[in-house]
Order: sequence, then structure tokens, then C-alpha cells
Amino acid sequence: MLTKQTAAIPGALPSLEDEIWIIQKPADWDVATAADDTPRSGSLLCGFVPDTPTDQLVPVPLKHTDVRAHIGGMIASTVVTQQFENPYDSKIEAVYVFPLPQNAAVNEFIMTIGERRIRGIIRDKAEAEQMYAEARSQGYVASLLTQERPNVFTQKIANIEPGRSIDVSITYFHTLPYRDGSFEYVFPMVVGPRFNPPPSESVAARSGIGSVVRGEHGTSGQDTEVQYLAPSERSGHDVALTLEIDASVPLGDIACKSHTIAIQRHSDTGATVQLASETTIANKDFVLRFAPRVSEATPGMITWVDPESGVGYFAMLVVPPAELASLPRRPMELVFVVDASGSMSGAPIEQAKDAVRTGLDLLATGDTFQLINFSNTSSQLGTVPIDATPGNAANAKRYLNRLVGSGGTMMLNGIRAALEFPNDGERTRFVCFLTDGFIGNEEEILNEMRPRLNGAHVFSFGVGSAPNRYLIERMAKLGNGAVAYLGLEDDGGDVMAKFFERAARPAMSNLSIEWPALVAAEVYPAKLPDVYVGRPVVITGRFDPATADSPVRLVGLAGDQALNLAVSRTRVEDQALARGLRAVWARQMIAEMMDAAATEPNPTLAVDVRAIALEHSLMSAFTAFIAVDSSRVTEGTTGTTVSMPVHVPDGVKYEATVPSGG
Repeated sequence: MLTKQTAAIPGALPSLEDEIWIIQKPADWDVATAADDTPRSGSLLCGFVPDTPTDQLVPVPLKHTDVRAHIGGMIASTVVTQQFENPYDSKIEAVYVFPLPQNAAVNEFIMTIGERRIRGIIRDKAEAEQMYAEARSQGYVASLLTQERPNVFTQKIANIEPGRSIDVSITYFHTLPYRDGSFEYVFPMVVGPRFNPPPSESVAARSGIGSVVRGEHGTSGQDTEVQYLAPSERSGHDVALTLEIDASVPLGDIACKSHTIAIQRHSDTGATVQLASETTIANKDFVLRFAPRVSEATPGMITWVDPESGVGYFAMLVVPPAELASLPRRPMELVFVVDASGSMSGAPIEQAKDAVRTGLDLLATGDTFQLINFSNTSSQLGTVPIDATPGNAANAKRYLNRLVGSGGTMMLNGIRAALEFPNDGERTRFVCFLTDGFIGNEEEILNEMRPRLNGAHVFSFGVGSAPNRYLIERMAKLGNGAVAYLGLEDDGGDVMAKFFERAARPAMSNLSIEWPALVAAEVYPAKLPDVYVGRPVVITGRFDPATADSPVRLVGLAGDQALNLAVSRTRVEDQALARGLRAVWARQMIAEMMDAAATEPNPTLAVDVRAIALEHSLMSAFTAFIAVDSSRVTEGTTGTTVSMPVHVPDGVKYEATVPSGG
């Protein structure tokens, strides 16, 4: 039975060309057998770099990813177009598990087939999955986008015919972090291989993210699965990226350590940045930093009033005053926790060890420390906090030098060892986790942290070329700390030294916003975090335009001194940026609801999140995008599911992270 639906979905931006068919028929779909890489099989063979031996060609359903981003102030809008192809004589279903930023507000989805442009609509996730299965079984081209984690998504496209190309475009918005005087734009390119501990009371079976050898579909025991290419293999998938920066203030340095870029400055406030190579391999995060050329950053906010609803939206950058850096250093209890699992072996663990060595050297008389490492189990240097003497630091370095990366990532052991470790009661405890975050039980880790913090501040260091930024950011947020990243091109000692400049000085605390126009219950994060020198935070919220002209002030404490700062305002004129402001606020609201449910179970969580996501046309754990080309039924009666194999992240050892790999 076919029923054509034309009703508008709030936030879905329908046009006269948009269409969706609800198709009711049982699905009947085959899965490709392992190592099925010959023509007529439904697999794809793509081009390779020159002189690549033919026996290293691998089947891939994705030819190219094109990324076009625009930055306006502290918000970025990004359009990601994935180009799928099928050059063979049988239909395929393409499946691709890929990352996006952990705070991405995904709110537009378009499938293009030739000249046909089909806009996806947002639906309840279970409903969208059923609609996709029914369209697939009846031979319609269909595409489904689902969220596995806030930073991991699955793209499925059914019934790609021989010789046909299909493009899928995803639009998302997110706020940019501002660290040490620069904004940072990150486009993640690969999901790192995850370790999944055995199921427990708090971890459901098959809820992780599996890592398997290319062609060994279904062997991980997880519902979401990523296939990895062997070191000798190369896929034809590459990435192009173009980024337009409109800073609104004079631009200073623009730098990218992760990739080679070309920069064209077209004004004092704007520039175009492109990847220098059109065939960039998708095996590490693209990280761009650009500095506004200002004498001192100050708190500021951008605002927009929705002309249809009359509701105001804002995003505020909370910047600690520079004089905080001159306040006296406070005694510290520093607990270093080093991930020594297999995914950290080689360059990543050496980066982490360099950072810890610098941290030990920067400890002063009156400080204490502890050193903990974890893989399959955890171990530590001592049973009580250790005085920061030269002899004790030298002993810690000898302990550190013996660490190698091997085994699984039983991060719970490291969490418990670090946070249950007896506190000396006289110093502020700072727990520094150095990890790539390659685990599949993120929520279990976060839930273990909550009751054990006892006033400790968590500073999380994401190590490597493609760390799990969702986990890294959430750990720091939960632990009222801050985040740093140790890329393969970074100096570990330099990153740790900058941490000391932040953590050793008093933070801005007990913050609140004084503004009559504020809708207090709709500001996120709901509890404003402490703000450290060099680590401003972004706050989003809604406001009443009727009283919006009133002054805005940020009040709180700087150390033990009262703080009262005026906040400047800028009205958003760019409509794309304005749309992004609304989407970012809704995405933050959903994240806050999910966080709150972890400590206080909410029986209506799914209903509440679904309502916000549908109203704002947003991806979430309970919603998905679905698009169906209802113009014709594709030829042929069978299809083969082809998963997109990916490279392990740059610097990660395949044989240490992919089961049965090597």
C-alpha cells in the first residue's frame, strides 16, 4: 500500500518539490558475504593512488566527501555532501558509519539523484527505520540518517542501481570553542576503533560500537559496526574541504597542524581556507585555529529574534578577565591518569607521557601528586598522595617510562582508582585523564564519575589524531574542568604547560547572568560552569525581546573576589547564522535533558526529546531523517549491503585495535 504524505513537518523546510512515501511491505534484504569484492557482486571498486598494486584495491560504496563550511562569529554552519556510486550490474545498499562534531545540531538532509532533489523529513527514529525498510523492500531509492552517539552517525542508502550516483547532503550548526586566544573549527573524519567491555546492568548488550576487519560484517557482536582497512589497503574515498571565515573583527593568525591548507585572505575580517589536496585521506580530524586580532577578549553575545514566533535566541561567550592570570598560584593535588590500552600504543602514549613529564616538572613545593594507568586493569605509583619533591618526581618518571600501550580499555578501572583515591583535604584535586576515548560504553563511564567526584575537577586531554571528542568534552563538563587536545603534531609538554597556567589560577565561579529579558529556565548549560583562564565557554538561551534593551551583566567570583562584567551585544543579520542560533539552542536543550536523565530517571525522556527534535527538525537519539525517491521503482529484485570500510586513525596501530587484525 502506498500513501503519499504532503503535510508539512515543523522545521523541516518543505518545498513544492519535496515528497515522501510511506510504503508498507515486509523487508527482504541480503547481506554481502565476507571479502566479496568482485564485479557483479554489488560491491564497488574505486580508484587508487598511482602505482597501487591491484591486489590492494578494496570495495567502497563512497567515492568522495565534500565539506563546505561558513563561520560567522562563534557559530559555524557546515554542509557535508557524501557522493555514493555503483558502477556494477546489481543493486547495492550502502552503509557508512561516520563522525560529526559532538555538539552538531543536524537539521537538514537532502538526497540528490540526477536532477531530482528530495528533502528528507525528521521522524521518530523507529518510524523512520520502518519507512526505510519498507521503501527498500519495494525497490525505491531511500536514504536514512540515524544517530548512534552525539558524535557518531549511520548513513544508509538503499537500491543504488548499476551506473547510478547518489549524493546525500547534511547540514549542521555548532558553536566554536575559544581556547588560548583562538577559535577552533574541527571536522572529524573517522570513527576510531572502539573497545567494548562486557555488558553489565548499566550497559545493554550490542549497544557499543564494534570494530572489525574489512569484510567481516557482524562479527563484533554490536549493532553499530565499523569495518577497518588493513595497513596495506587504500580506499578511493577522499575529502575536500572549503571553509569561509567571516570573523566580524580583524583576523590574526590562521593555522592548521593536522593538514596542509591554502589560505586566501579577501578582507581584514574574512578568509577562505581549503585543503591543499583534493584527495585527502579521511583518517584524522581536520583542526583549524584562527585568532581574532583584539587586544583582549571580553564577554560578548549575539542575539536574534525569530520573526515568526517572536522568541529571542542568544549565544554568549564567557571570557575570564586577563587579570586572573596574575592571581597567586594555589596548592594542587594533581592526579595523572594515563590510558595505556592498545589503541594508545606507539605515538599516542608517547605524547601522553611527554605531557605528564612536563606536569611533574611544573609541580611546586606544597603540591602533591599521584600517577595511575589503566588498560585491562589499573595500577598506580603509591597508596597516598605523594609530595612533589625532585626525588619523587624522578621516581614517577621511571614508572612512566615503563608504560606501553596494550590490552583493552577498561576505563572504569581508571575512573574508580582516580576518584576514589583518598584526598589529603588541604588541596584542590585536579584529575587529568589522558586518553583517546576509544570506548563504546561512554554513558557507563560518565555515570561512574558522577557520584565519585567529591569536589574534584576533571581536566581531560584528548590524545591522538581522531579522539572521541564527545567523551573527552563530557568528562570535563561533568568534572567542572576544561579540555585540551594532544594531536600527533602537538608538543605534549607545551599542552601540559598551558594547562598549568589555567588550573593553577583561580577560576571564575558561581556565575550567573543578570538580564531582565532572560528566560532563566531556558539557558544552557543550566548550571554555568567554572571558567578558567584561556578556556572561555559558550552559553545559549532564549530571551524576551520586550525587555531586551536592558543591560546584560555577568556576575560571580574570581577567586575570592566579586566579579561584575558588562556584556556587549551584537544583533545577527545573517539569516543562515540566525537559523543556526535557534538550532544550537535546541541541541543544547536536548543535551541537557539527556544529562539530567542520567542522575534523575525521566520516564518521559524519549517523548520530551522527540518533541523538541521534531519541532526544530533536529537529529537526536530518538529521531532520524528519512528521504525516499517515489518517482520510480528501481530495476532488479535483489541487493547487497556494502559497508564502507575506513582507515584506522593516523598513528593508531591496526593490529592493536582491530580484533583479528594484522
